[in-house]
Amino acid sequence: MRPSARPRGDPSVDDALGAALADMVRRTGAAIGGAYLIEEPAALLRLVALCGLPLDFTAPWQRLALTAPVPVADAIEEDRLVWVGSQDEMARRYPLTAAVLPYPFALAAVPVRGVRRRWGGVVLMWPADHPDQATARERHHITASARRLARLLDDSPVPPTLFEKPRVVPVGSPGHPAQTALAAVDYLDRLPDGALALDLEGRITFVSGTAARLLGRDAQRLLGTRPWQSLPWLDDLRYEERYRMAVISRTPVSFSARRPPDRWLTFQLHPDDSGISVRVTAEPEPSDPAPGGTGAESPDQASGRPVPAEAGRTEPAPAAPGRLYQLVHQAAMLTETVTTADLVALIADQILPAFGAQGLVLSTADAGRLRITGTHGYPADVVDRLDALPVDTGLTPAGQVLATGTPAFFGSAAELAHSYPRAPLISGKQAWAFLPLVVSGRAVGCCILSYDRPHTFTADERAVLTPFARLLAQALDRARLYDTQHHLVHQLQQALLPRTLPTVPGLEVAARYLPAAHGIEVGGDFYDLLRLDGTGVAAVIGDVEGHSMAAAALMGQVRTAIHAHATAGAAPDQVLARTNRLLADLDSDLLVTCLYAYLDLARHEVVLAGAGHVPPLLRPAAGPSRPLRLDPGPPLGVDTGARYPLTREPLPTGAVLALYTDGLVERPRTDVQRATADLADHLTHADVHDLERLIDSLVRRAWPTGGHTDDLAVLLVRTAG
Repeated sequence: MRPSARPRGDPSVDDALGAALADMVRRTGAAIGGAYLIEEPAALLRLVALCGLPLDFTAPWQRLALTAPVPVADAIEEDRLVWVGSQDEMARRYPLTAAVLPYPFALAAVPVRGVRRRWGGVVLMWPADHPDQATARERHHITASARRLARLLDDSPVPPTLFEKPRVVPVGSPGHPAQTALAAVDYLDRLPDGALALDLEGRITFVSGTAARLLGRDAQRLLGTRPWQSLPWLDDLRYEERYRMAVISRTPVSFSARRPPDRWLTFQLHPDDSGISVRVTAEPEPSDPAPGGTGAESPDQASGRPVPAEAGRTEPAPAAPGRLYQLVHQAAMLTETVTTADLVALIADQILPAFGAQGLVLSTADAGRLRITGTHGYPADVVDRLDALPVDTGLTPAGQVLATGTPAFFGSAAELAHSYPRAPLISGKQAWAFLPLVVSGRAVGCCILSYDRPHTFTADERAVLTPFARLLAQALDRARLYDTQHHLVHQLQQALLPRTLPTVPGLEVAARYLPAAHGIEVGGDFYDLLRLDGTGVAAVIGDVEGHSMAAAALMGQVRTAIHAHATAGAAPDQVLARTNRLLADLDSDLLVTCLYAYLDLARHEVVLAGAGHVPPLLRPAAGPSRPLRLDPGPPLGVDTGARYPLTREPLPTGAVLALYTDGLVERPRTDVQRATADLADHLTHADVHDLERLIDSLVRRAWPTGGHTDDLAVLLVRTAG
């Protein structure tokens, strides 16, 4: 499924999906729910429906990689219910999620798997007072509801729409008789404490007369606004965080704030699924001590600890609402990036939508020029024109920004043209933020966020973008270092593997080496194909333990030894036995597994010898594929006197022999035998006429979302007529 800005097909499936999520929240007793669908082919999760939470809370979570370290991605990958019962457990298992959502709640993530495909997953959240463990009945309700949702999606004639923003679905709340409204207002106005009502979005829906007097603002000017917007003295991150905690944890929260010039008010927030009731109480004046007290102390309502009056009344430094929340989330995301490509994708998918921008140019300072390393929302001709500009360019503000280390913001084309007349004509964009990327006083590059329409950069946006540029600079510097090291390691790895495989009449061959998706150290997987005589060919595959230069060096020695013994005419078992003795003499601590296959094309048979290696797969010209049963010897270098028994198998015309390393079948929380059987079944039904595509197919089958955690090598041979 691909994202869409407008409905396609029958919109009833979108309505039904939202209704099913709301029903799931009600059935399970959850307070919050979110439904994710898999976006193909990007391997992303997109939040499509939401219950019980303000939409802006979900900005960091609306699009997630299928490999992201979050509960819903794990639930889908592992096809099981993931339960996180407490804030402490969240911090242990999902530290980045806990850093962004530092609130007490219980969470369940469950996959939505249909008959023929994985649709996505659902996240449910309960208030903080929920027990740490889910009952068997709760688990049944959660999984049964997920199955109902999967059936709904399976039976739909059209797929659901992936809108840019999730649909907010009401769970439903009990109504109240209209005739009691005036009586309730009269009752509240007679109380000495004020009363406010907020919806889950934080907007004020009711203000009692007493509350309006305590807040010093007419009720009509408060209705429909958020308190931190209509009351400047509540425009502080600490107070908004109290509201966020109440919404997410569904537990009562309180805090004190000073209404200028010197009136202190206590706010008690009582949330439920329909909104938040707020009690506003005026604290006694310093000269009017509370009963039983001396006036020397007052309670800190956020923590409950008594503090000295003068300390408790210190005005906090102002902070923009949500600014720290944004920065923490951005920092957490940036720590997950490894390569420059990862960084560009993260900015395009997460950062641009957060700031409402549509375009990105990320460039690095290299040899006195700004080399573009990634873009989004720009045509190729514009990228070519901007690439390799001098670092001190006067064509755009990038040069000045790098020289001064100060960001530059332009809200319209006219504003930019005033100082840089030619710059607006390059791309046709209408607003820009030029952010210098500086690490320890060293300029590493420039990031440009651009807008398709004029945009006013508020003080709050500027205050977030400036420290964000510092975080981005460090991430870019780290990613460039990784890319450089990875390139060098990749070159070394390729130098140790065969540059080309020999052409053998009557044999089609394809091979592939794929490094681990994470890490930069060279691996020890290898393959080779040796033409021995007129009708004999040796196919070799092996794996040296570890990912290091030592593993690579040993791999090169093993390949050389096998090549020497094989071309000297040694039988398969003797090739491994002699290589084994060589490794024993080298006294290496690394284990080496190897599989040696002698293909006799005249007799149409294969003779195999194995040293602790995973068995190959054989697909005959007709019939199912199967793992070949070998009697393998121990890994090389373990026992100098080890024997390596031979196994003979027919190799008729049209048969495919698949040799591979364990990276293709060893996956977290997956049985190797089950993974091997699944791979054999896939090989049975796959098209074997294009071996390169067949390798792609096998790798995708083993690692459908990518991100393989180990190196892997594959060598395929097919006997032709």
